[in-house]
Amino acid sequence: MINFIGNRKISYVASGLLFAVAVFGLIAYGLKPSMDFTGGSVLEVSFTEERPAVPEVRSAVESALGNAVVQTSGDVSMIVKTRFLSEEEHQQLLDILRTNYEQGEQKVLEQRFETIGPSVSAQLKQRSMKAVVVVCIAIIIFIAYSFRKVSKPIASWKYGIIAVIALIHDVTITAGVFAFLGRFMNVEVDIPFVVALLTILGYSVNDTIVVFDRVRENLIRRNAEHFDETINFAVNETMARSINTTLTTLFPLATLFFFGGETIKYFSLALWIGIFLGAYSSIFVASPLLVTWNKFASRR
Repeated sequence: MINFIGNRKISYVASGLLFAVAVFGLIAYGLKPSMDFTGGSVLEVSFTEERPAVPEVRSAVESALGNAVVQTSGDVSMIVKTRFLSEEEHQQLLDILRTNYEQGEQKVLEQRFETIGPSVSAQLKQRSMKAVVVVCIAIIIFIAYSFRKVSKPIASWKYGIIAVIALIHDVTITAGVFAFLGRFMNVEVDIPFVVALLTILGYSVNDTIVVFDRVRENLIRRNAEHFDETINFAVNETMARSINTTLTTLFPLATLFFFGGETIKYFSLALWIGIFLGAYSSIFVASPLLVTWNKFASRR
């Protein structure tokens, strides 16, 4: 049996360092918002023959209209995201693409053109933040109610607080990774990224509750005076389940990241990081915190 609880200081140091680096990235660089949050325009075009390379198209667009994000879509299409464009600039963008890439049988066909104003983007951001807060409050209430019959040696609501701490750990580190990606690789965060964070919340709390539920069962069967041993026994019992469940999720996400196309590449990466951290935190953060909080309360 692995002594996870006895070696909890090692996991605290590792998690603390990761969390500190993530917070530094978020403060120093911040997340690079996409047009979903800042407003802008998106143009999708298709090519009847060979689709040009993304760097080539990006260079042609940025030389006339400034910063742009260019992504492939499907087999023959391409998505160009820019700042807010007027109708005149919209036509200018089409002219750039047609001038550079319409040769012989090759044609550039416009599939869609959309704009999102700043007022809509601000509303999306506000609703996203509210959704995260509501999820955290609901998690605390749900866990406190579910564990109401196991109030010793620590109160049931503390399980909920610790689960939320683990969630904050997972989401902050995931967001911190994207802060560095935005700074050094120009990766933007958009609505799918927010969806990924909410998915991470659900997955992470599910993994934590599985461990906590085994703790609850063991507290009923075993002596609550040996709380640290009970926690360690529960973690070891659920270890195989956590690893197997996580791996069966991480493998498909890795496939999506490498082969799924540009539009879902970073969405799958966010999920991959968050789900890995969710499994890690349930074992190395949430469970040891139960023991630490109990020892702190006992000393007081």
